[in-house]
Amino acid sequence: MKKFFYLFILIFGLSASLSAKANIMILKLTYGDVEIELYPEKAPNHVKRFKELADSGKYDGVVFHRVIDGFMAQTGDVKFGNTNSPDFNLSLAGTGGSDLPNLNAEFTDIAHTRGILSAARSADPDSANSQFFICFDSAPHLDRQYSAFGKVIKGMEFIDMIKKGDPNSGAVPDPDKIISLKSK
Repeated sequence: MKKFFYLFILIFGLSASLSAKANIMILKLTYGDVEIELYPEKAPNHVKRFKELADSGKYDGVVFHRVIDGFMAQTGDVKFGNTNSPDFNLSLAGTGGSDLPNLNAEFTDIAHTRGILSAARSADPDSANSQFFICFDSAPHLDRQYSAFGKVIKGMEFIDMIKKGDPNSGAVPDPDKIISLKSK
């Protein structure tokens, strides 16, 4: 009986460890690697979409088209913001998404603090698709207004190095880009 108990504990521990790793993403930037923890229990549909696009390589080569110092860095336009695509158009970056349907909002109790990943969208709360942003600092005015679904847990200093854009619009004339984004 004792052996079965220890076996159960071992299997449970391994599955918990594998589950935790399944929700860790590696964002490669020119400056270094960033580790991101996802929160599927809080925003399951946003996490699923993010992982699907990342693991299929859709985010590789996508620019940080809107970056406002002290606020956030926005990226994820896989249609017009992907430098590897024939559709790449920096002047349209931020207006596109994926071919997948938009996501319904998943507002949570996650505060928009430094390092939080959240879904970018238009004025319609149910318009998030592929774009996301990472907060440089706390932005409490976004709480329960945007779908937060993860957080940078390592390498935030590399996010801080992303080229900043115009202080008002955030537009970046020569933007940094995602080298790759994949599950760990």
